[in-house]
Amino acid sequence: MKKIVKNLSLSNFRCHKKYRLDFDDQTTQILGKNGSGKTSVLEALYLAMQGKSFRAVDREIIKRSTDFYRVEVEYCNNEKVVVTYEENGMKKFLIKDKKYTRLPKEEKYPVVLFLPEDLHLIATSPTKRREYFDRVIAQLVEGYSIALSRYNKALRQRNELLKQECVSIDSVFSWDVMLAKYGVEIRKTRTNIITKINKRLTETYQEIAKNEDEIRINYESITGEEEESGYLRLLQLDFERDCITGHTNFGVHKDDFKFMFNDSLADGNASRGEVRSIILALKFIEAELILEEQKKKPVVLLDDVFSELDAIRQKSLTSNFSNHQVILTSVKGI
Repeated sequence: MKKIVKNLSLSNFRCHKKYRLDFDDQTTQILGKNGSGKTSVLEALYLAMQGKSFRAVDREIIKRSTDFYRVEVEYCNNEKVVVTYEENGMKKFLIKDKKYTRLPKEEKYPVVLFLPEDLHLIATSPTKRREYFDRVIAQLVEGYSIALSRYNKALRQRNELLKQECVSIDSVFSWDVMLAKYGVEIRKTRTNIITKINKRLTETYQEIAKNEDEIRINYESITGEEEESGYLRLLQLDFERDCITGHTNFGVHKDDFKFMFNDSLADGNASRGEVRSIILALKFIEAELILEEQKKKPVVLLDDVFSELDAIRQKSLTSNFSNHQVILTSVKGI
């Protein structure tokens, strides 16, 4: 296993005034009590590698009573990424003496992020499941995050118009066109990735759980449209209902990802241990797909998940990620 990230330095990042961490060759453990800033270290690393936080906007990250934060990550090839943000300003990335307002796609490094709430993915809301899979897909498919951003911008603009007293179908038409364009793209991409995950999910799950249960993810989309013209027509058919409710009722922003356990919903039918085995399988597949699609071995960030897993699943987690650089937080050592 070749180490990827060498060290991390922080200034005014959440509770950390000054912090530096040199990473071990394989597994780096960040130990400390709850509330001591362990997750913030993973957040900073994710920010420098992916270009944004996984849990907050920039102004919420700055340490209290200060007006900026700074993150510096040094890779083992001696390249550095420096991220700075000043209060009421813009985030900046400094790479090879060049400044950017966004992390260039060629400078992003893939990450498998495992948070404690991921273990509740099966029973959480459709919104949380969409957010989870959108984050995963964005690393696998170039351009997906752009399509998603443009779709969400058009959705916000359309919803603002729908809240007005006098709104016509013509006034929302330009936003309908954008929603149709990017909605079809998002739906096709989600379908493709979920198909790839499902091809491996049962086998990977059975290796962890040591049983014969079958697992799959049902991607449920109310759009059902492969062409922009059909998507646009259904948006317009819903216009009167949208005016009454004040928001857009049709579109990929209503999609859901249902986990199935032996042809029944996993939520309510799979045991606590079986649910955790499903999520572990999903994480292992994510790492495999990143390696296949990007030709890079992802860095694995584990935030206090060992406390949620029994000894068997802890062993499965460590063995499956034994060839990756792993950075984990924990209240106590493993």
